[in-house]
Amino acid sequence: MAGRTLKEWKLKHPLIDDLISAQEAFWINPEYKTSNNPIPIEEKEIHEAETRLIRFAPYIAQAFPETQHTGGLIESPLMPIQNMQGYISKRYNIEIPGHLWLKCDSHLPISGSIKARGGIYKVLKHAETLALTHGLLKLEDDYAILNSPKYREFFSHYSLAVGSTGNLGLSIGVIGAKLGFQVTVHMSADAKAWKKELLRSKGVQVFEYTSDYSKAVEEGRRQAENDPRCHFVDDENSRDLFLGYAVAAYRLKEQLDKLKIAVDSDHPLFVYLPCGVGGGPGGVTYGLKQVFKENVHCFFAEPTHSPCMLLGLATGLHDQISVQDIGLDNRTEADGLAVGRASRFVGKTIETFLSGVYTIKDEELFILLQALKKTENLQLEPSALAGMPGSARVSKTQSGREYLKQFDLVKKMSQANHIVWATGGSLVPKEIMDQYLNQRD
Repeated sequence: MAGRTLKEWKLKHPLIDDLISAQEAFWINPEYKTSNNPIPIEEKEIHEAETRLIRFAPYIAQAFPETQHTGGLIESPLMPIQNMQGYISKRYNIEIPGHLWLKCDSHLPISGSIKARGGIYKVLKHAETLALTHGLLKLEDDYAILNSPKYREFFSHYSLAVGSTGNLGLSIGVIGAKLGFQVTVHMSADAKAWKKELLRSKGVQVFEYTSDYSKAVEEGRRQAENDPRCHFVDDENSRDLFLGYAVAAYRLKEQLDKLKIAVDSDHPLFVYLPCGVGGGPGGVTYGLKQVFKENVHCFFAEPTHSPCMLLGLATGLHDQISVQDIGLDNRTEADGLAVGRASRFVGKTIETFLSGVYTIKDEELFILLQALKKTENLQLEPSALAGMPGSARVSKTQSGREYLKQFDLVKKMSQANHIVWATGGSLVPKEIMDQYLNQRD
């Protein structure tokens, strides 16, 4: 812990007391800036990623028929959830001004989670690089040709490895196996059994570990180091994953434009994103800040037992501190968020772009999951509900209200739009979802 005792860290950061006791906390990022932010990733790189996904669209449409209605683009709907907005207002005893929306990455085609953005993009870029390097593909080709025995045989001589709590492994496994790669997914103890079985049904090799996410990543990295034909997908440090997630911002802008929803100085946009190691929410946040600048306000949401990003940002230690260092067990039903140590790459990249982080108890995730089913007839996995109370936290907590005052937002909230980023859920088997919907304290 960078040479300091836990007692010394608690004196410097009183918030750590709340984290240690696994109490729900709301933290405003003191490093947040509305302008003059460093640009570690240039906007042109995000546009290049978007262009690459367009090149692959003919392949995706042919290999995954469920994407044909979008022309092979992997995108999710943006839905108003007015009934749920009313429920949240009553549950937290605070009027939620403006309009509440759900960004349904829970229903992204192919792998049913936000990881379909970064994970699939990462594998597609790797496949493209291999095919171009070996003279099997030209940029001007119709990439639908990749959906053929010739290319699957070529890719079968290469392998992919990834460490995952579940959803990233699912994305990498499904797209990797479809292309023909030999795929190995190293799964932490937190990963749900049904995700492991689904991967195995796709021909993916799954290794299970009794320890947490960090061990799974370590083993995936070790496997790749010993095999020159094996490509390790590094959820902690991958620029390509980050770029794949960032493309979401441009897609969201198109959706808002079609709905004639303004995002400007009088119409602020608030976005609430569940966070594990940080790649998905970090990439989306970075993209949103490039598109909407100071008019978008992004907050991460983490389980009370796994607040790794909050801990890393608040102390400035990033990956040099883990939730286990402060006595937490990193055990949560929100399997995609069960990460004890945040990505330094992501933390450093977004530390001046992120407005804040809050934590939520597992019990609350299930209450909100059941309420969403009753109010909107929508089903998400537990981790995807972490963003749901964000609008109430901003309006009700003292630090949230101070944030609104600091950035002259109080009088504008009636014209605000709040987006809860739903990160997964559509592939959850019915029997598992029924258990979630019937769960009691």
